[in-house]
Amino acid sequence: MQKFWELVEAARASAGDPADADSVGQRARELLDELSLDEVAALARAEWELRARSYRVDLWGAAYLINGGCSDDGFEYFRGWLMAQGRDVFERAVDDPDTLADVPAVREGLDLEAEDMFGVANSVYWDRTGHAPADTAGYPQLGVFWNFDDEEERRRRLPRLDAVVE
Repeated sequence: MQKFWELVEAARASAGDPADADSVGQRARELLDELSLDEVAALARAEWELRARSYRVDLWGAAYLINGGCSDDGFEYFRGWLMAQGRDVFERAVDDPDTLADVPAVREGLDLEAEDMFGVANSVYWDRTGHAPADTAGYPQLGVFWNFDDEEERRRRLPRLDAVVE
């Protein structure tokens, strides 16, 4: 896992704008292209674990609130954006999505998705081999959905984020 976060930090440090998650994703891809296939496979496994950890209904609710709606693909791209923010932001958000209220891009009301970052290591592996790494499994159970459009429920579950996004 540490190696994946080192890749993200290197991509953020060398991207033109570390706040631009698509730039971070493109730079991460370039850095992955320099690695051996075994190294890319290891990073793809670590990335898969992060994708699975962040596959949570409460985080989906936060993505829905922040982006004004959130489809299945939108939730993937939101999690790509979240990974591009680095380990600290990612870990805090997975533990408590309401902490996203502290992230400047959220406070600025930007659309927070990064298709290039979601699955970046898996994509590089696929491009080189024509298949996904062998040891990725399905996502865990998502959990019980709540009505993301219900203002009272949103305020109860994500009070800080609801106040910032409104």
